[in-house]
Amino acid sequence: MAAPGPSEHADRPPGPLGRLRARLVGMLRAVPIRWRILSIAALNSAVVVVLVGLIWNGTQVLGSAWGDVRQVRESDRILALLESETGRLHNLIHRYINQPSPDLFAEILLLREAVLGTLTDRAAKDPMLSGSVEELERTTDRFLNGFGELRSVQATIAKTYEEQVQGPARDMAGLYSIIEGATGHRDALIWPSLGKSREAFTAMLVAANSYYLSLSPGAADDARRNTETIEKTIPVMIDLADNDLQRMALQRLGTRTMALREGFAKLSEQLTSRTELLRNTIDASQAEAIGAIDDLSTKMRQREQKAQETFDRTLADISRRVLSIAVIFLGIILTAGVLIALSIRLPLQQIMTAMRAITLGDLDREVQGTKARDEVGAMARAVEVFRENAIAKRETEDELRASKEKAESALLELNTAQQNLIDAERLAALGGLVAGVAHEVNNPIGISLTVASSFARRTEIFEAQLKGDGGLRRSQLEEFVQSSRDASQQLVANLTRAGELIQSFKQVAVDRSHAERRQFSLSEATDQIIASLRPVLKRSPITLQADVPEGLLLDGYPGSYGQILTNLFLNAANHAFADGRAGTITISARPRGTDDIEIIFADDGAGMTPDVQRQAFDPFFTTRRNEGGTGLGLHIVYNLVTQQLGGRMMLESKLGQGTTFRIIMPRVAKGGAQSTETDGTSQWPNRTMSST
Repeated sequence: MAAPGPSEHADRPPGPLGRLRARLVGMLRAVPIRWRILSIAALNSAVVVVLVGLIWNGTQVLGSAWGDVRQVRESDRILALLESETGRLHNLIHRYINQPSPDLFAEILLLREAVLGTLTDRAAKDPMLSGSVEELERTTDRFLNGFGELRSVQATIAKTYEEQVQGPARDMAGLYSIIEGATGHRDALIWPSLGKSREAFTAMLVAANSYYLSLSPGAADDARRNTETIEKTIPVMIDLADNDLQRMALQRLGTRTMALREGFAKLSEQLTSRTELLRNTIDASQAEAIGAIDDLSTKMRQREQKAQETFDRTLADISRRVLSIAVIFLGIILTAGVLIALSIRLPLQQIMTAMRAITLGDLDREVQGTKARDEVGAMARAVEVFRENAIAKRETEDELRASKEKAESALLELNTAQQNLIDAERLAALGGLVAGVAHEVNNPIGISLTVASSFARRTEIFEAQLKGDGGLRRSQLEEFVQSSRDASQQLVANLTRAGELIQSFKQVAVDRSHAERRQFSLSEATDQIIASLRPVLKRSPITLQADVPEGLLLDGYPGSYGQILTNLFLNAANHAFADGRAGTITISARPRGTDDIEIIFADDGAGMTPDVQRQAFDPFFTTRRNEGGTGLGLHIVYNLVTQQLGGRMMLESKLGQGTTFRIIMPRVAKGGAQSTETDGTSQWPNRTMSST
């Protein structure tokens, strides 16, 4: 037996409980829903008033406790800021000692003012820190005054280093140059000792600079040891000196070495004094300040903990009271809410039953409760309107199906139109090719037509003279014969030229469309390719010169050779002679041994930078990306030369001096008949040879 549906449940007569529930619902439905909801809101408002009173009573205690917590945290932030600024100032002072600079000094002064400002403006006004500010100020003053003393010592060190170390070192360098200049030849007896002394001098300078910058004890020992080496070599060099100039320079060198040693010793003492001052004044004062700040931070945390305990205790008391009152009022609100919910839920169930019947297609069943005057009754009336609309919708489905069939037919027509547009675009591209060929062939054909027309008129005149009563003179006959000979020569020459052009275009087209291997003449193939490039040459001020000797025969792929020359030419036209720049392109070829042929494609255009040369043969690399360049032209050329023709390719270019491509390929192609797609998906170049 099937389970009863929703409609069957709705049709059953209600029991006693159902009748009581219906009576209560009827009583509540006499009150508009908004007043029922407002009654719940009134109960909630009463709860809120009571809770607000309790919360207000506890807010006073919470506010006081929270104020203490906030003040403690603010004081702790001030201490953290002082600790951070003091630590940063300490690091800047150490950096300044290692690498003095005006920028670091200015930053130290700014940070010093910031530290003092934090102490005087914020810490002094803080009620929890005001009693400890004087101690912090005294510690900070000792720390900052130590920097002034340290800076004075640093200035003295710099002066000592410049005057008593660098000064004698510069003098010694000049004396070494004098001694070397006074030594006539490398075979002199003084030269080994002089080289050893000069080497020790260089090592001493490096060690002295390292010690000055890093205070490395090892560098100081190296400087002293090399200074002693210089002093030991001076007497030996004096004994081996060849002339008075050498002896005088060596004596002066000994004096400056002694001054350098004394200056370095003084520099060491001053650097040691600076280290002691930095440790005893700066570091100690900074550690003392940090210690004072840590003590204050400990006190602040203790006060914060007490304030937090008071805050938590008060908050717990308020929570217990609020919970008790909330439970009482919750029972009242739930009871009232259930009654009000029943007054809304039962009519809504009737509406849902009607909606379910509508969705199942039972549109003949009327909606109950449409006569009620409350808001749910308005909803029932709206559902009734929805049922009527569903009936109207069912009536319009047939019309929608017909509209769908019309839309599908229109879509088919749009697809057909799209295909027609694609075909038209292809025909437009074919028309451009035909236009280029027609433009090139037009000149000889036009000249032939003009000569033929002129010859026809001259023939008519001659026929009239022949039929005339006056007779025909010998001079007129000779003139007609001469003009006929000239016309026939011009016709033969221009028609032959047109035939050659058509044959060239035809051969180039065949070679491009069929990657067939055959034996061909390099000069003939080059002439045919140049003929196909004439339309481009006429639109630009570029001169194309070819020097390909007759008799160079290749067994390979003329289509690939044509694509190589075409890509190189278009690359030169777009890059070497950009913006209408005039220039010359030269194509030459010559035998290279018995098995190879060298082809040189050169231009005198803009040239390439070293960076561009390194990437010239990479796929998708172009310097004119924003102008539509694909970066595949030279990549395809490289693959055709190295893969299909089995040759090598070299690039030579200088910026502003043009570019030269050298192609060395065998007379018999070594590559297979593989195709090189023009979309740049061929093999990646494995080598690029360039010269700058």
